[in-house]
Formats: sequence, C-alpha cells, structure tokens
Amino acid sequence: MSAATAVLRRLKFSREVVLLGVLIVLLVVMSLLSPLFLTVGNLLNTSRFFVEVGLMALGMTLIIITGGIDLSVGSNLALVSVAVGFSYAADLPLPLAIVFGLVVGLAAGLFNGLFITFLDLHPLVVTLGTFALFQGLAYGLSRAEAVSDFPAWFAYFGQAYFLNVVPGQLFIFILAVVVVWLILSRTRFGRYVYAIGNNEEAAHFSGVPVRRVKLALYSGIGLLVGMAAVIYTSRVYTARGDSGLGLELDVISAVVLGGASIYGGSGTIGGTVLGVLIIATLRNGLVLAGVPSTWQVFVLGVLLLVAVFLNEFFRRREE
Repeated sequence: MSAATAVLRRLKFSREVVLLGVLIVLLVVMSLLSPLFLTVGNLLNTSRFFVEVGLMALGMTLIIITGGIDLSVGSNLALVSVAVGFSYAADLPLPLAIVFGLVVGLAAGLFNGLFITFLDLHPLVVTLGTFALFQGLAYGLSRAEAVSDFPAWFAYFGQAYFLNVVPGQLFIFILAVVVVWLILSRTRFGRYVYAIGNNEEAAHFSGVPVRRVKLALYSGIGLLVGMAAVIYTSRVYTARGDSGLGLELDVISAVVLGGASIYGGSGTIGGTVLGVLIIATLRNGLVLAGVPSTWQVFVLGVLLLVAVFLNEFFRRREE
C-alpha cells in the first residue's frame, strides 16, 4: 500500500473530514431555509458573532484535553465587561480600563486554577461555584445598570470592517488560532497538556510540572475571556452584568463537537475551529429562518449529544 493510499484511508473517516461534511450539509440546509443565508455579506457578518465564542473555545480546548473544564467563562466575560465599563464610568481612562478588564479576566482564571491545583478540587465543582460567584459580582457591582457612553474609537474592537467588508475582529481570532495551535502542537508545553490528559499521575512522575501547567491553562483562558469581553462590549457598545449569559454552552459544545474528549488526552485546534463554525452557522441559520431562541438552545443541546456520540464512536474506533 502506497503512502498516498494510507493517507487517504486515514482521512476518509477522520474527525475533521466528518466535521467538514457536517458543515457543508448545514450550509446547504440553512440556505434552503432562508434565501438570505448563503450570501457573502451574511457569511462575513456571521464571523462578527462567533469570534468571542471562538476565543474562549481555544482556551477551553487545552483545558478539556487535560481532563478539566471551565463552566465560568460566560460569567467571567460579564465580570470583565462590567470592570471595563464601570471603571471607565468612574473616570479611569478607557485604555487603562481595558487593561484593567484584561487583568480581571486573567485573575479570575488564576483564581480557578489555584483552587483546582493547590486544593486538589475537581474543576467541575470549582468552576460551577465561580460561575455563580462571578455572575453575582457582575450584577452586584453594576447594580443591574449599564454603561454605554464610550468614545467612538472603542467601536473599532467589535464593529470595524477591513475594506468595509471583513470584520476586524476576525483577524484577532485568526492570530489567536495560530498562536494556540503552535503552542499545542509545536512546543513542549503542548506535549505536557496531552500527557496530563492521558494520565496525570504518570505525567507527574515523569517530571511534568502538572500544577504549573494547569495554572497557566486556567490563567490563559481567563486572558482569552478578557479579550472576548472587550470585543463583545465594543460590539454591543454596552457593559452590563448579564453579558455573555449562556455562552459557556456554545463554548463547550464547540470544543466537544470539534473532537476534544471529555475524558482528556485528545483534541485539536483545527477540530475546535470547525466546531465553532458549525455552531455559528447553525445559530445564524436558525435566526434567519425565524426559529425562536428557546428552540435554538434545544437544537444546540441535541447537537452536543450528537457530538458526544460521535466522540465515543471515534474513541472506540481508535482503540
């Protein structure tokens, strides 16, 4: 058997090829449901809405590969949005307010990481607690009010278009994809991430600095959430305590749909990007078809179950 034949056989049923097929089928179905869907303008405009989920999904991919999870990303986004908006409203210059927001996001991620690593608590329990904690802080600090009197230049983070066609935040997402892909697939740190997910105890006795790697991962996703929050706040031009409500479902669905195993040890950035595109396509298509938001959540839940089934199928096939 030639090398080319072997490669073709591996590609035939790979996760990425299956996901690409799902994305193409979804594009066809959505274009049949709405004639407005399959237009260049709509497809480019869709990218304005998936960048925030995409940034958080990149960090979530590495965490799920280690066997962890972060349920607090949506609440953290709300907290950062409030930190940026209300510190600016308290007369802090907006550039410094943005930096302050990024620090808040990073600190929230570090907070999760410290509890998970040094107290040896399960990530599900810790981040479920901080999901409520960060949301409560965001509501409490904002007193359920909103800030929306930002200067005009703030709109460039979430509303600018390159050549009046391509959303500016799409370039930030592409750069983040390249950086996280390089870290995961071309560095020792990336090998540590997979080693922890395959067998944390064995990784520890092999010299992998498990605690430091996990702290870096949870802090890293906090920073990515901070970036997503700045873009989100700029896009909607409002800082509120309910920003990002429910986004954690989209983020986790995209990562699991992209092939990352909830048991740890496997997952790719390419798969996650395809997962993000599938969910964004589904959301946009359902909106254009006039499907109520409650049924969109239902469809997303079905998609998540299908993703878990597909992952289990591929895992058993690989074994």
